Amino acid sequence: MIVGAGIIGAAIAYHLSRRNGIAVTVLEREVPGAGASGHSFAWANAFGKEPREYHTLNRRSLDMWYRLAHQLDADIGIHYGGEMRWENTPQRATQLRQRIQQIQKWGYPCRLITRDEMLAFEPHLHPGTVAAASFSEADIHIETDRFIEVCLQRACEGGAVVHPQTSVTGFVVREGSIVAVKTTDAEFPCEGVVLASGVQTTELAAFAHAHIPQQRSPGIVIETTPCAKVLNNVAIIHAPPTDENHQHLHLRQMGDGSLRIGQGTQEGINRDDSQHHADALLARAKAYLPAIGDAEAIPTPVGYRPMPLDGFPVLGFTEAVQNLYIALMHSGVTLAPLVGEMASLEIADNARVEWFAPYRPERFG
Repeated sequence: MIVGAGIIGAAIAYHLSRRNGIAVTVLEREVPGAGASGHSFAWANAFGKEPREYHTLNRRSLDMWYRLAHQLDADIGIHYGGEMRWENTPQRATQLRQRIQQIQKWGYPCRLITRDEMLAFEPHLHPGTVAAASFSEADIHIETDRFIEVCLQRACEGGAVVHPQTSVTGFVVREGSIVAVKTTDAEFPCEGVVLASGVQTTELAAFAHAHIPQQRSPGIVIETTPCAKVLNNVAIIHAPPTDENHQHLHLRQMGDGSLRIGQGTQEGINRDDSQHHADALLARAKAYLPAIGDAEAIPTPVGYRPMPLDGFPVLGFTEAVQNLYIALMHSGVTLAPLVGEMASLEIADNARVEWFAPYRPERFG
């Protein structure tokens, strides 16, 4: 039984459905992808992921996206081309050069580039002052709704059953194991439960006396109406603030021509989902990419992202209930291929993947 049909739940469902003798049921309180996956900027990367073991985990998963796309044999919404960023002040330029030097030592395919190289990548770009710039060629972005749809379709082809609009209200626990999942309208007997339910994980785990604390992490990624193709080669750009009153801007373009635009970092806190805020973000993007033209901003309701208390994933069976598996992410989009495959090893084969050792639920006591 998998609770949650976001990007992590869908990936685990797909991998488990490929195993003989495992019946997979997915319960989703809304519709697949309606939670944090639908609000994510969906940049798959290992840039800025620290410490090194966490960087390595993300790097492994980033490279696994290519194999997963081959396995699924469908358009899963991957946009290749890498990530490009630049800084316009000496201090931030020095920080960028130091970051590139560090991650190159860790083997990450990222390099400093010149202003001329930036414009060769993206001729529509008007970057202004460029004190330092970089290009990370392995980075991609994902259209999460498409990926989730394909994973669940393949899972259903393998015998899985998905129940949308089904809210979990508790568990039936006997002798230290969950034997059924309670929902608003029914009980589902089961042999084990995977909680891949994002921000709801803390509440649901508490029903089984498991302590999985989270931060509150609101964020906004706005949408736009479709426009002409403004990114010719790279998948994502990160642009510097236009002044000290603003944050960095990040932008990607979807297959239908619409844009997704956010500001600051994924750990930033932003609750302003007004039209005024959306219009202001789009205006800043147009200053760097005038080719956006007459596209209009569509305000997106604030989304709450899964954020374990210490900022790292929570992966593994709980000590409180022996057949309750937690799959709570930060960096869920990047980590989906690796977690989907490795969690299936732990669940189906009773393996204990060493890569997950720093991220076990028991670290919270």
